[in-house]
Amino acid sequence: MNARPQRRATKGESMVGIAATEFVRRRRQLMRMAGDDAIAILPAAPLRVRSNDTHHPYRQDSDFWYLSGFPEPEAVLVLVPGRSHGEVLMFCRERDPERESWDGARAGPEGAVEQYGCDDAYPIDDMDEILPGLLEGRSRVYYHFGRDIEFDIKLMGWVNRVRAQVRHGAQPPHEFLELGHLLHEQRLFKSAAELRLMRHAATITAQAHAAAMLAARVGVHEYAVEAALLHAFRRHDAHPAYHPIVGGGARACVLHYIANNQKLADGELLLIDAGAEYQNYACDVTRTFPVNGRYSAEQRQLYDLVLAAQHAALALARPGSSWIAGHEAAVAVITEGLLSLGLLKGSLKKALASESYKAFYMHKTGHWLGLDVHDVGDYRLHHRAWHLHCAGQQSAGALAGHRYSHRGRCGDYCRWPRGADRCDTQCARCDRGPAGTTRLKPESQRRVIPAANAASRRFFRVRPSAVSASRPWAHRWRHWRFRAPCARCGTPLHCRVPVA
Repeated sequence: MNARPQRRATKGESMVGIAATEFVRRRRQLMRMAGDDAIAILPAAPLRVRSNDTHHPYRQDSDFWYLSGFPEPEAVLVLVPGRSHGEVLMFCRERDPERESWDGARAGPEGAVEQYGCDDAYPIDDMDEILPGLLEGRSRVYYHFGRDIEFDIKLMGWVNRVRAQVRHGAQPPHEFLELGHLLHEQRLFKSAAELRLMRHAATITAQAHAAAMLAARVGVHEYAVEAALLHAFRRHDAHPAYHPIVGGGARACVLHYIANNQKLADGELLLIDAGAEYQNYACDVTRTFPVNGRYSAEQRQLYDLVLAAQHAALALARPGSSWIAGHEAAVAVITEGLLSLGLLKGSLKKALASESYKAFYMHKTGHWLGLDVHDVGDYRLHHRAWHLHCAGQQSAGALAGHRYSHRGRCGDYCRWPRGADRCDTQCARCDRGPAGTTRLKPESQRRVIPAANAASRRFFRVRPSAVSASRPWAHRWRHWRFRAPCARCGTPLHCRVPVA
């Protein structure tokens, strides 16, 4: 097996930059949303054959990793909310000294419990006997249907075995729901530990791009520049988050050009689209520069136009702004620039309405970023409005922190963007939300802490009556802060509420 070595955790230690308690909180939050009569099933990513008996380097399924931190293939995580004998179960490979001498150490069922916080663990070969019993009495099954056809067939076979026992009093599941509807919105909001890993991936990526710029010169092949990127990634314990794109001249206009095998010529621009993945968290950066070190007059004009569009988009990458606002700002700048350069004809209004700019700019300006390069999470909400930027969310090209947070005495943070109607505060110590609220100082008398360090958790609505019925919500930009004691330990949590 050609697998990447991944650091393992011992009991009480953090796992790959994420504390063991954070994996516990993630599982608890998912089980709360699923309900006590549900069951969630997540298989690990399978090994992928590269050719004959060699495999691609193993990379764990992002959802499976997010909930368990377990790095091995041939495993299944089962969450059974409310089960008295243990809610978190793992099916995995048993220890095998002979195979481990070839492929590396395995955790085994004992390690799944001791190192990864599972309540119970079983050999993967026993899954056919045990899993039908876990399905019995559960009304809803959360699972990623359609990802793994072979596992889909197994799951329906287990459900049919339960259905066959209905006459004997068995209660089979009657709802089958997409797990991503719950889990992917949870993954969209990043914790402080996740943000640290993502920033480190971004730092490695920046260093790799600088090394590639030094390697690029007239007469050098694209693969030599790619080699400089890969060297910078690996020397910092990172891997490419995706296949690097290193394209010179007209090849830079092929959006997914990956051949990277042509010689760089004088006068060409070189586009590099490459990002590091550090401990499963990805970065995504694209830069374009002249091979000979000097822009021509025409190249400079286009470069300045793209830079202005980037600045316009970043100016709107802040809490309370919709995700699409940055794209629309960039499109307006690019379209106006293309008109002034004579590459488009007509007025700005008509060019935007007809989308004639798409001949040059046919995609969106950014995307969510995290465990996947194009990370999960909806861009539109259920009422079709675009998703608002909130502290803890990260998109490609917008890794700067937001200054809209306050910290409670227990170390947790609260973020409330202007225009939002809900608070995502949760106690970091005991995994509970606020029990009540009292008014504190106005915003002008408070110190603001960067939200880039914030840990995003569950959402909690604050009732307008919690403010003061006698105090009208009239002043548009006035804010009040509330102290909400934790329901279990009483630790004060701080929250800022916008007054509409």
